[in-house]
Amino acid sequence: MGSPDVTLGNNVQIEGDTPRLERWMLRQIFKAIGPAPVRIAVEGGASMSLPGVAPLANIIIRDRWTLFRLAADPEVAFGEAYAANRIEVEGDLAGALQAVYQSFPSGRADRGWYQRAASKWMNWAQDNSHRGSRSNIHSHYDLGNEFYKLWLDSRLVYTCAYFPSSAATLEAAQEAKLDYVCRKLALKPGETVVEAGCGWGALALHMARHYGVSVKAFNISHEQILYARSRAGEEGLSHRVEFVEDDYRNVRGPFDVFVSVGMLEHVGLKHYADFGEVIHRAVGDGGRGLLHFIGRSYKGDFSRWIRKRIFPGAYAPTLAEAAAVLQPHCFAILDVENLRPHYAKTIEHWLERFENAGQQVCEMYGDWFRRAWRLYLAGSMAGFRSGSLQLFQITFAGSKSSHVPWTRAPLYAGAEQAALESQWTRATS
Repeated sequence: MGSPDVTLGNNVQIEGDTPRLERWMLRQIFKAIGPAPVRIAVEGGASMSLPGVAPLANIIIRDRWTLFRLAADPEVAFGEAYAANRIEVEGDLAGALQAVYQSFPSGRADRGWYQRAASKWMNWAQDNSHRGSRSNIHSHYDLGNEFYKLWLDSRLVYTCAYFPSSAATLEAAQEAKLDYVCRKLALKPGETVVEAGCGWGALALHMARHYGVSVKAFNISHEQILYARSRAGEEGLSHRVEFVEDDYRNVRGPFDVFVSVGMLEHVGLKHYADFGEVIHRAVGDGGRGLLHFIGRSYKGDFSRWIRKRIFPGAYAPTLAEAAAVLQPHCFAILDVENLRPHYAKTIEHWLERFENAGQQVCEMYGDWFRRAWRLYLAGSMAGFRSGSLQLFQITFAGSKSSHVPWTRAPLYAGAEQAALESQWTRATS
């Protein structure tokens, strides 16, 4: 590599003999990502990096057409090119993505008019209506249970785990999360619970088995519902847990408790009012509940590439946007917790298992799919590590609910101790 011949205003240098157009395109890319400590190189051409800074990774662009697309629309073009092996990252992929996210102004990318317009069009095309939700959910969750068994825990819990210690296994952390949710809800034997978006059924079965409640769990993923029903039968819990293959909008009460873990992201901002109506219809003014969801500290659409290739219709709300689901019905927000580091740790486990199963993934779906999902997992881990993504848990209660926690002590006790100590008192006591 020769000596630098161009130094940009933000102290980025371009090296090598390159045509003027190629230099301009490299400038556009670095303008989009900010001063990230990475080296970007066109195979057989120019390279770009921060002077005097050892790059965390080398990003190799295979051809000039890919370079042009990156300059025009970096958000989508990077994902498409990486999946197609037209971009290679030499070094720590997740670390490089984290560095890029942290170099964005205010923690987010500066999108031009084209990106904003394309995002609005995608919001319209992937609307989470009754029909749209079925299509969006099917494209992700009905890929086949055997695929998810390769890299999730033994219960197939596809949401943030809770690590009592950083040394906990993924299986132990997912079980701890299930119990943590139950303790936050202060479940009592004989109560009725409705779960919106139940995945493969782990939480519903845990609630019934360990807390003596009856659960009605809704999901529109056919593959997940069949698996959950099979597990309920194998564990002798079919009389306590009913898995319903139906849209959350068809939930009817009355129930004592409402819980949703990892589904608010798939509701869509324009349907939040409907979601709030469903919750109130389910538990009324005397019930309580919990929302667990990926969120953000600022308003903004989810990555267009993620929505295009991985999670169509996804949206990560701010706390204010999530609270707007509850406020029209006078639900009191009792507790808010951010488990962001726990989700970064969870995905670290998932990514390691996914990489170990790479050959099997290729045999199932091909190399393009493997690379796309590797990028999705690495990018998600980077998002939680950098703080561009958050993981919120909100507990709430109706305006006439007598279930108000006196202290947080039961949340951090062992499961058996929590069952004894988890006594909720009237707000007026």
